[in-house]
Amino acid sequence: MTVDVTETLAQTVHPAFQLVRQHHVEALDISVFEYKHKVTGAMHYHLATEHDENVFLVAFRTQPMDSKGEAHILEHTALCGSEKFPVRDPFFLMIRRSLNTFMNAFTAADWTAYPFATQNKKDFQNLLEVYMDAAFAANLNPLDFAQEGIRIELENGEPVYKGVVFNEMKGAMSSPSDQLYHQLAHHLFPKTTYHYNSGGDPKDIPDLTYDELVAFYKSHYHPSNAVFMTFGNQTAYHLQEQFETLALSRFEKGETLYSKAEQRLTAPLEVTESYAVDAEDLTDKTYHIISWLLPQASDIKLRLGMRLVEGILLEDSASPLRQYLETCGYAQSTGPILGVDDSNYEMTFFCGVQGSNPEHAQEFKNGVFKILEDVASKPVDAEMIDAILHQIELHQREINGDGTPYGLTLILNGLASAIHHNDPVHVWDVDTAIAEVKEELKDPMWLSSLIKEHLIDNPHRVQMTLVPDATKSVKDAEEEKARLAAIGEKLTEADKAEILAQTEALKIRQDTPDDMNLLPKVGLEDVPAALQIVKGQLREIISNNMDMPLNLYHAGTNGIYYQQVLIKIPQEVVQSPYFNLLSILFGEVGAGEYNYLELQQLQTAVSGGLGMGASLRSRVDDKGQISAWMTLTTKSLVNNFEAIRLLKLTFEKLRFDEKDRIIELLQQRKTRWQSRISGSGHSYAMQVASRNHSALAQRDYQNTGLGALNWMSTLVSSVENDETAYDALINELKAVHLKLLQAQKQFLLVCEEQMSEQLVEEVQNVWDKVDILKEQPQLLAVQTENTDKDEAWLIQTNVQFCASAYPAVEVSHPDSAALMVLAAYLRNGYLHSAIREKGGAYGGGASYDGNACSFRFYSYRDPRMAETFKDFEASVQWLLNTEQQDYQLEEAILGLIASMDKPGSPAGEAITACYALLHSRTPAFRNQLRERLLSVTLEDLKRVADVYLLKQTPCKSVVAPFARREELAALGFEIKQVN
Repeated sequence: MTVDVTETLAQTVHPAFQLVRQHHVEALDISVFEYKHKVTGAMHYHLATEHDENVFLVAFRTQPMDSKGEAHILEHTALCGSEKFPVRDPFFLMIRRSLNTFMNAFTAADWTAYPFATQNKKDFQNLLEVYMDAAFAANLNPLDFAQEGIRIELENGEPVYKGVVFNEMKGAMSSPSDQLYHQLAHHLFPKTTYHYNSGGDPKDIPDLTYDELVAFYKSHYHPSNAVFMTFGNQTAYHLQEQFETLALSRFEKGETLYSKAEQRLTAPLEVTESYAVDAEDLTDKTYHIISWLLPQASDIKLRLGMRLVEGILLEDSASPLRQYLETCGYAQSTGPILGVDDSNYEMTFFCGVQGSNPEHAQEFKNGVFKILEDVASKPVDAEMIDAILHQIELHQREINGDGTPYGLTLILNGLASAIHHNDPVHVWDVDTAIAEVKEELKDPMWLSSLIKEHLIDNPHRVQMTLVPDATKSVKDAEEEKARLAAIGEKLTEADKAEILAQTEALKIRQDTPDDMNLLPKVGLEDVPAALQIVKGQLREIISNNMDMPLNLYHAGTNGIYYQQVLIKIPQEVVQSPYFNLLSILFGEVGAGEYNYLELQQLQTAVSGGLGMGASLRSRVDDKGQISAWMTLTTKSLVNNFEAIRLLKLTFEKLRFDEKDRIIELLQQRKTRWQSRISGSGHSYAMQVASRNHSALAQRDYQNTGLGALNWMSTLVSSVENDETAYDALINELKAVHLKLLQAQKQFLLVCEEQMSEQLVEEVQNVWDKVDILKEQPQLLAVQTENTDKDEAWLIQTNVQFCASAYPAVEVSHPDSAALMVLAAYLRNGYLHSAIREKGGAYGGGASYDGNACSFRFYSYRDPRMAETFKDFEASVQWLLNTEQQDYQLEEAILGLIASMDKPGSPAGEAITACYALLHSRTPAFRNQLRERLLSVTLEDLKRVADVYLLKQTPCKSVVAPFARREELAALGFEIKQVN
């Protein structure tokens, strides 16, 4: 409901702002207040709740008209010192001096945002001061632009490019899906800002000048071009007082940017582009994609209507378009970009496949349009529409916050609308739009007419065939080399002297200690006394005449329940690579009387989906043992108990007779896995380096590492072509499934208290009898090949990911707390500067992993290799041989405590508490670890560095481009590669 603004409300508004309206969103139980700054016109949306976790975000409309990366590089450089806080790195320094639950900055296609979240009021005030000054009074030092963006240095007298964003985007643009999107956008948006890569194309970033960066800041970072969003239990008046005092009072009215509609194509385009693949065999590596430009996202009825169209066509494997894409026969998987994107000024719709070949372009287009025309030719099934509306309501009601804070998730959902001068309330409260859509749905052909108008008959359409090019990586490297050589030929002695002077000036700036007293901070005295852990009730249900534990947690879930089955995994199943394959099939193949298409439709209609996963931990007191539980998960609205029955049926009666579907799912998994490797290169590098440090680390290396991807590729090829191999696979999957059916079980239920007894009773009724065979199947023996050699894995990437790992103790050992603090201490005090600022990598640091039982150094999107490993070792010498400051220890501990105390969603916190108990991480254990962290001393850090690092030999690993093979071999690495 929307409440009219009255004079009685006006007295609660800060005098610098005017209240535009207030609106209560019943489904979310939040009140949205919309304000406008009287002088500058800056908008402020305040989402008032009782949550203790308060969120702030300020965003600017940024509309670059080239791919030089000015918006992205400005986002980095603005956080490198400001008028009130003239230190070199206030952003990263504040991360260490804060109890934040989130700190970051984002560059999107047409906006740049600076958000943070914290539960501590003092911390909120500190961060607000730093963020406001960075946004509205950034210093923009030319040397920071050189460090974060782009610069030329001389190595052996020859020019080379360096810069954090330059290397970040080299890494990002090595991903096929990123290349797919940006090359597609180049054609789909011929004239507007979306034509360009706002993050920066590595080929164009070197063209950006410092003066252009400053001009972009002046034209875009003004309150008249800003949107403020806040969430939590602080008053809007108090927040606006800070906005006014800290920044806005210094500004007059400025320019407000407005998005522009794209120039429409009069006829569809068909284009072919290429992406880099360093492989001899280019078969089955082509992407086919069709994209449509739709009307403006401000049309909320159409926006929701197209979301329904997306659901009808693509929601699950029974949806006609998805079914076609998955079963077309000329591709291995659906593409990485599917459905409606309503985050830009005008909406877009995508559909595509990957793992195909160029000659199938016409067949792809014909097949897609045949499906669209068939669906549009008749009314859409009413039950299908109800199922999609059910998914929309479930999504609207669900309180997330287990990764990104809940309040920030809501803010980001509404931000694009506010940026484009539309109404974000329509995004937060869809009830009105749903009511309008239901009126339209009285016309049985309404959705069909949307498909016809916006997809079939829409001429603004681009079909792109993205083909692999085995020479592209070499060509790109040669182009960069030639460009640098041309620069080098023109360099005068004066030019070289200037470059050397800038290099030295940057080094001096990087090595000059900041005056930490200039920045606000929280201290250990601000840390809450104890870890807040959700408590549940231990109940029992009877299944097959046996008592089984049911863990019941009451939480404010906004009308949703979460039900899980927790199965103790036998150790032989934990080690089996086929266990992971079984999770791919769960909910995706048929069960009982339902084939997979029927089961998919039923899931969409009655649940928020079915899932199968694993919760694996090292035993707290024995790294040679794995604590392993399988999780079957579902969720639904409390007026629908069918999800509980469906979860049991799907597990108990899992079908293995749908051969085509099973091979299709394995192909999809392989293809998607291959396409996502480069974004997680550092994780794979650390996994390789620590593979021998615990039983779980060894298991993960064998079953989820890059070698496992190669194993899966071989398996898929064999089962596609060999009936005997396929039968062997199915027999092994059946054996794993039966072992899990027979295994020890517990149950988990999270819901609001008033519904718990009905739900417990339903779980009891459903699981009263489980149909289990008595036989004891034998699993294939696991064949493992592993050495303790340093390994390098070659993948499709343009940068490196380095790791070095030392064996460490279990998490229950008293030294584990000191190792945790040591990792943060070395990252903050040495590694961040050496690897990121000086080395040019996008990131780097150290961590203690209580599951791998390993202390690990790592770098992310790193232009270097040998030098990075030297930095890892040098960080230990820095600790032991240079004078240390007291504040550094406090900062390291603060960061760990903030991470440990970070809140999740109500349901997420309950589930986390339950899983912790399953793995013997009791509340007493978790609070003891917290107390140990708070009592770590500098002497403890030096002692564990000596015992676990100096006196041990690390295992090293690199995930790197194929072109670095010879260099890696010369460094002594055993070379492996992703097939």
